[in-house]
Amino acid sequence: GGFGQTRRRARTAMPGARDFLRLAVVTARRAGHVSASHAARARFLGCSASRNPARHFGTPTGGFGHRGFATGARDDVDDANDELDAVFGVGRSAAVGAKDARFAGTTEKTSLNEASASLSHVDGKGAASMVDVGNKKSTTRVARASATVLLGATAFDLVSRNAIQKGDVLTVAKIAGISAAKQTHVLIPLCHSLSLRKVTVDLTLDATKNAVRVESSATCDGKTGVEMEALVAASVAGLTVYDMCKAASKDIVISDVRLESKTGGKSGDYARDA
Repeated sequence: GGFGQTRRRARTAMPGARDFLRLAVVTARRAGHVSASHAARARFLGCSASRNPARHFGTPTGGFGHRGFATGARDDVDDANDELDAVFGVGRSAAVGAKDARFAGTTEKTSLNEASASLSHVDGKGAASMVDVGNKKSTTRVARASATVLLGATAFDLVSRNAIQKGDVLTVAKIAGISAAKQTHVLIPLCHSLSLRKVTVDLTLDATKNAVRVESSATCDGKTGVEMEALVAASVAGLTVYDMCKAASKDIVISDVRLESKTGGKSGDYARDA
């Protein structure tokens, strides 16, 4: 009857409805619509009575019969929970997974320690951390980065003729990139404030791709690298090109923002393969 329809709906219900269904089952049980016997519950669920062998206190095996173990007491809510677990297909594997959760803390801690060994801005607890560079040697550090701004034919034609309404796109983007590099520690929260010796931003037109090629570099004498300064310069220069040209096209794409090379520092030199 009506309870059979509830059962069929429960089999296809979303997990988020579980609390509501538990209440419905308990209410139905109290109204006498569901037999209190274990065998009747098994027939209702379409499964064998052994689906949950740990119904009774002192039988800590399988299923979800662990409910009520602490006191030996079970009530309608415990039974309803077990029935709904069966309806939703939660079986022994889930119980085993819950049992294994005791070891999750140890595994997680090990993973975090491994991560902190390779991620300098993550401490042993997985929290964000600013690196202490006090013990590092001061060396000359140089980093180069690049980005590509795909303009499309219409916008590229306007930029190449310096006909964009806002003005000289390449010059404005160059100044924006240099200014941004000097504000990297403000934009990227765990970056150090550096005394930059030099920042360069060069923009060139690529007629074969209807694109602007952005190349940047940053140089300093210090205890930490300038990769982020070079990358921020290239990124903001690309964003500025977009801003200057967006009235002409909304299809502009900023792509391939990447580090090209770096020198200096404990980690050694790096150059991207061609």
